[in-house]
Amino acid sequence: MGETSGKASQKRDEDRQDRLRSALKANLARRKAQAQARRDKAKDEE
Repeated sequence: MGETSGKASQKRDEDRQDRLRSALKANLARRKAQAQARRDKAKDEE
């Protein structure tokens, strides 16, 4: 493999980083929503 594969792997790494960043953001949003639902449920049970 020559120098030309360097750009392709760099692009692939950037795409991977973007996917990971998006997944992390989605996971945090989901966890936040779940925590909110738990708080609301606990408040309703008082």
